[in-house]
Amino acid sequence: MNDQTWLTQLELTLTQEHETQTARLTQLTADTGDPAEAHTNAALIVATRQSLEQITGALRRLAAGNYGSCEKCGTTIARERLEILPHARFCVPCQQKQTG
Repeated sequence: MNDQTWLTQLELTLTQEHETQTARLTQLTADTGDPAEAHTNAALIVATRQSLEQITGALRRLAAGNYGSCEKCGTTIARERLEILPHARFCVPCQQKQTG
């Protein structure tokens, strides 16, 4: 698959995942009145919001034309890494430096 076809498919996949996560967040934030459920949902809400932020960032980078470039050093992030972690913002060496 050529790069442009892959990027187009990735954008579609990320857009669908964004819609799924948005619907999930809406469901999680609905107040059921059950305090036990609210406590459990709090962690799920945080995780869902983080996922939405990552997806939104990837979609922004796609739209801006800088998707796949490391935000630290500017080198190209390996396609294999992006296939596994589509929201990756850093190449492996920079990610390792960041997480220490």
